[in-house]
Amino acid sequence: MPKRPEISQEMIRLYDEYTHLTYDRRDFMRRLTALAGSASAAAAIAPLIAADRAGAAMVAPDDERVKAERITFEGADGTEMSGYLALPRGGGARTPTVMVIHENRGLNAHIEDVARRTALAGFVALAPDFLSPAGGTPPDEDKARQMIGELDAAATVANAVATVDYLKERPDGNGRVGAIGFCWGGGLVNQVAIHAGEDLSAGVAFYGRTPDSSEVGKIRAALLLHYAGLDERINAGLPAYEEALEKAGVAHEIHVYDGVNHAFHNDTSAARYDEKAARLAWERTIAFLKEKLAG
Repeated sequence: MPKRPEISQEMIRLYDEYTHLTYDRRDFMRRLTALAGSASAAAAIAPLIAADRAGAAMVAPDDERVKAERITFEGADGTEMSGYLALPRGGGARTPTVMVIHENRGLNAHIEDVARRTALAGFVALAPDFLSPAGGTPPDEDKARQMIGELDAAATVANAVATVDYLKERPDGNGRVGAIGFCWGGGLVNQVAIHAGEDLSAGVAFYGRTPDSSEVGKIRAALLLHYAGLDERINAGLPAYEEALEKAGVAHEIHVYDGVNHAFHNDTSAARYDEKAARLAWERTIAFLKEKLAG
C-alpha cells in the first residue's frame, strides 16, 4: 500500500486560505507544490485536505429509520427555497425542528448526511440550499464557493430567518426551532440568532465567523459554540464575542478542541477530520438541542 503523503499544518492553513480568502486553484496548487516539493506530491496531498464528495455517509440515504426528501418552501419576499428534509420514520409525536446550514460548498451529500444524523437523533431536520436564489448548488465546489461569495448577505440572512419561520409552523413540529451550522453555516447561525429573535430557541455554530459585538444583545437563543484549537483565522474573533455574550447575558457554552483544525467535524476531509473531537462535539450538540428544544 502506498505511503500516505505527509501533510503539514502549513499545507492545511494554505488550503483554508484558498477556500475562504482570495486564492484561485492555480495559485493554491502553485503554493502547495512549493510546500510539498513537487507537483506530483501536491497532486496527491490536495485531495486529502479537501472534502471527498464520494465519502461514505454515516447514515445511508436509504436508511429505513429516516424518511428523507427534497422539498421547496417559501423564503424571504417570496423567494423559492429548496432543501433536504429528513424526519425520524414512524414518529407520531410533534417533534423539535432543526435547520442544518451547509458550509461554503453549498448543499452537498455530506450536509444531507448530517441532516439524516440529526433526524436519527429525534428531530425534524431541514438543510436549506442557500444557493437556491442563484439556481442551486452546482456540482463543482469551486463554483459553489464563488457563488456563496456573491450572495447578498442581508437576503441570505432573511432566507435563513424565513426557514426558521417555516419550521416553527410545521404541523409535525413542536414549535421550537434550533439551528446547526458549519464554517460559513456556523457564521450564519450567529446571524440568525441575532435576527430571528425569540423564534430561534437554540443555535449551534461549528467554527463559525463571529458577529459584530454590537449586535450580540439582540440574541435570544441559547448558543453552543464549537471551535478548533488550530483555527487562528476564526478564533481571532472569539474573545470579543465571548465578552459580548457575557455582557448581554446570553446563555452560551463555548468549547475549544485543542490540536484540531477548522472543519474537524467534516468526516469527508481526511486530513482535517478528527474523529474524537467530532464525536464529542456531536454528542454535546444533540444533548444541547434536546434540552433546549423539548416542548
